[in-house]
Amino acid sequence: MKLEVVTLPVSDVDRAREFYQKLGWRLDATPPWVVQLTPPGSWCSVQFGEGLTTGAPGSAQRLYLIVSDLAATRDDLLAAGVNVGEIFHLGENGPVAGPEAGPDPGHNSYSSLATFADPDGNTWLLQEITSRLPGRVDSAGTTFTSTPDLASALRRAAAAHGEHEKRTGEEDINWPDWYADYMVREQSGTQLPT
Repeated sequence: MKLEVVTLPVSDVDRAREFYQKLGWRLDATPPWVVQLTPPGSWCSVQFGEGLTTGAPGSAQRLYLIVSDLAATRDDLLAAGVNVGEIFHLGENGPVAGPEAGPDPGHNSYSSLATFADPDGNTWLLQEITSRLPGRVDSAGTTFTSTPDLASALRRAAAAHGEHEKRTGEEDINWPDWYADYMVREQSGTQLPT
């Protein structure tokens, strides 16, 4: 089973369509009574339309969007006119202690977040993930679904490879193999190469 679509309760279908298209989401072909949009690189879409849900407009809360570079994504959304909250992270006690200002000091995956809402108040959490927890991604099916995600993964691999060359004290002529191994392991949540 794969999650295909989430239905959002909205009060004005045209306004919601305009908002999600402003985010850069693809407008999908659908029957005339459904509006469906898909975030770049996502396998799951959102849809809305008259009579699709009995939920009150704005009642969808804490919908997660994962990104590989939270600061860049936030900047892009702000430039598009979306009111995105400041970046925050959850401390050692998680949500019990409440959020702490700024990104996670160690830039750990799953730790840095920012929020925004659509015009009805349906709320979204942007969550920065650069390395998946073990078992979260099929290690046999590594994919990068957008140019920014691939570029970000390449930058992280380049930084790690630079440290690798410092440790070995020599230039690694097989750097493409090392990068590829690093990127696959990072995405699948397995032990990173040294």
